[in-house]
Amino acid sequence: MEFALFASFGVRRRLAADQVLFRRGDLCTSMYIIVSGAICLDFGPGLPAKQLAANDFFGELAMLMERHPRSSDARASCETLLIELTQEGFEQLIEQDPAMVVFFLRRTVSRVVGSEQRLIGQLSRRNQELEAALGNLYSATHELNHTREMVYNDDLTGLHNRRSLTAYLQRSHRSGQRPQGLLLIDCDDFKGLNDRHGHLAGDQALQRLARILDSVVGQDDLACRLGGDEFCVLLCRTDALHLMRTAEFILDAMRSLAAFPGAEPGARSVSIGVSLVNAAYHWNEAYARADQALYEAKRLGGNRAQWFAG
Repeated sequence: MEFALFASFGVRRRLAADQVLFRRGDLCTSMYIIVSGAICLDFGPGLPAKQLAANDFFGELAMLMERHPRSSDARASCETLLIELTQEGFEQLIEQDPAMVVFFLRRTVSRVVGSEQRLIGQLSRRNQELEAALGNLYSATHELNHTREMVYNDDLTGLHNRRSLTAYLQRSHRSGQRPQGLLLIDCDDFKGLNDRHGHLAGDQALQRLARILDSVVGQDDLACRLGGDEFCVLLCRTDALHLMRTAEFILDAMRSLAAFPGAEPGARSVSIGVSLVNAAYHWNEAYARADQALYEAKRLGGNRAQWFAG
């Protein structure tokens, strides 16, 4: 009875297979009842499509909310015959049989509410899946950062290591912003410290020195543990005066630790080789110059900074 009543106020439309009836976002002007064939409603990425067959109706929000945007694409799955009911036809239907229309509207509201609840459930599941995916991404990023730290950072001191130094020199070469100053730092009598007080005291001495070196570098500089008790500091924007002041700061900080009342056995002085870096020279030559200066500082008794005098 309902189908016959709707058919008497509607207009028949025939769709070919795969023909689009309307697109998502189009404004509602009509509702439809399927006489024969099938319609596929596509609600967009991530949401399941809905298949409708004979006697099913769709687009009924057009009767409740005029010019409401469509929530899906509607496409004929095969050759399909529809009844199209406009707002004008629906008003005539109300005058003809209001009880039937009330019953239909109750079903419509019930179906809309059910669809909204299912959509909320789907969105809730998708949100949970998204949270899980974000959690996995966070874990993967954390593991990647941890792996990177293991690759480029010294385990004992937390400073950069030789591999990181190589990467730093390659980046600075490509960017043209090469370091201008180099400090090579070596603990005085480090072997004697390990022999007399054990390797734990030696490790503590290296960690204390690393914290001081880390405090003197800026964003574009580098503090690196080369291995054993040998460290280096590369400064990008510096001159001879600033470079020597940095070396003196490191020396004074280490002396203060050694002179502090109750200082641990690991508190040790250091020797420093100081050299400006000529952009025209290869890194190996700059390192050799600073290393020669460090050797001279050691020869003179340590606990000092020595310029390369070549």
